[in-house]
Amino acid sequence: MGQITIKDLEKVEATFKEAGYDYQLELDNGKILVMSPSDIISSEIGSVFIRLLGNWVYPRRLGRVFDSSGGFIMPDSNLKAPDVSFVRAERIPRSVRYFGELVPDLVVEIKSQSDRIKTLEEKIQMFLSMNAQVAILIDPDKNTVTVYRAEGEPLVLKDGDILTIPELFPGWELPISEIWPVEF
Repeated sequence: MGQITIKDLEKVEATFKEAGYDYQLELDNGKILVMSPSDIISSEIGSVFIRLLGNWVYPRRLGRVFDSSGGFIMPDSNLKAPDVSFVRAERIPRSVRYFGELVPDLVVEIKSQSDRIKTLEEKIQMFLSMNAQVAILIDPDKNTVTVYRAEGEPLVLKDGDILTIPELFPGWELPISEIWPVEF
């Protein structure tokens, strides 16, 4: 049996949906990975991050912001879906009804309760090796936001720090304390 392809993955997804299952799948070196749902804290962090970033990106027409359902076909033919991603306008002037066939400029991974940091760091390094400009790992367990770039050491931010990504979003500032769930 040969390598599983994107077309094979689409058939598996269709079969699951016909059976009433709605799994998010990724393709990784010929293997299908079933992505489990996020815990609600990770989900809330993702939705807050998307809202705050989108509020900056869309009025300035800088590009497109995607959630964890947005799949991207990588140059190595793998299909990946970061928790949050961004693609500059000049690279994707219009959305299509298919997977993005490019590497996002920004990828954000948010550690879920069941995730392992090492696995997320490997995924981030994969994106950077394929020319993502910036990758971010949000760890709600430690209240840290780690920013990775192809060059230089990772930058760890905590409450009281401000996230900036001037190469993609000049002037945008996000206080780290704003991404954590509000306590009522």
